Amino acid sequence: MGLDIGTSGVRAAELSMGRGGTTLERFGQVALPVGAVQDGEVMDVAAVAGAISQLWAQAKFGSKRVVVGVANQKVVVRQVDLPWLPVQELRKSLSFQVQDFIPMPVEQAILDFHPLEEFHSDTGTRMLRVLLVAAARDMVGSALAAVEKAGLSPSMVDLTSFAVLRSQVTSAAGLAVEAEALIDVGASVTNIVVHQGGVPRFVRILLMGGGDITDAVAERLGVPQEQAESVKQTTGLSLVAGNAQPHPANRAIESTGSAFVEEVRGSLAYYLAQPGSARIGRVVLSGGGSRLGGLVERLGAATRLPVEVARPMSVLKIGKTGLTDEQLAYVEPMVTVPVGLALGVAS
Repeated sequence: MGLDIGTSGVRAAELSMGRGGTTLERFGQVALPVGAVQDGEVMDVAAVAGAISQLWAQAKFGSKRVVVGVANQKVVVRQVDLPWLPVQELRKSLSFQVQDFIPMPVEQAILDFHPLEEFHSDTGTRMLRVLLVAAARDMVGSALAAVEKAGLSPSMVDLTSFAVLRSQVTSAAGLAVEAEALIDVGASVTNIVVHQGGVPRFVRILLMGGGDITDAVAERLGVPQEQAESVKQTTGLSLVAGNAQPHPANRAIESTGSAFVEEVRGSLAYYLAQPGSARIGRVVLSGGGSRLGGLVERLGAATRLPVEVARPMSVLKIGKTGLTDEQLAYVEPMVTVPVGLALGVAS
């Protein structure tokens, strides 16, 4: 079971693994009250727990053991070089080595790392390059409190960015020469992962998403969120930057959408400016925010890269989910994270 606690809703996927591959058995989602989760952080434990309980009752999941994802402003992901040690020893000594790399006291952080490669320094010292992950302990605690209050048992906490990577890269990815950028657009949190052959090379968490555009439309037109979301989806983002029509909704969508596209472009440019970065071959979009009309074309124009929409279900068998083909097609962009979280158990 993978559980994604987003800003606008909670989503979960139940997978079964067998010789014939991985099967999506169940998927469900329930909307959250406004403010229960802000920028990916649980603020109202009771409200989130209630939504999770409702989700389990509606979707009739077969397990209460879940992998929980986190991604917000209290998670730091950085590439760092550390003196080589066996993985288990490095894990034990991590808190003594990384204080200078994170903007929070190590005693207030939960630390983990993903090994990337070994190398030797200029002085011949054996080193290990890792992606260091530091998450604020209180933030993780709030998420787990909501999960446990809902009667579930969290078996693991995972970085949402790694779940995005896991759900979209198969073991057949091989040793790719080019890199690939995966962009999962949520309501207020967007995960950017650049990987090469399935190995993460760069991770950035943006506190921006589709909900920001909805908010801009709601404020500009003075209408409720539901109506603003409908206007956003009907209107979409203009295919050419700065080509907004003189309607207030168009201007709001163009202004906020352009800022989002520029943040993504800037993040990829930052990665490409790093020593040893590999050329990005394509961009793959997922998440509920990826459904915004015109976003694929605008990102393609801004990055000068081919941009595609993710198809995470294409590598899964579909079980008796209780969803129609049309419903499965609609929820596919939102399946990426919970499926990737569940796959983390198998890996």
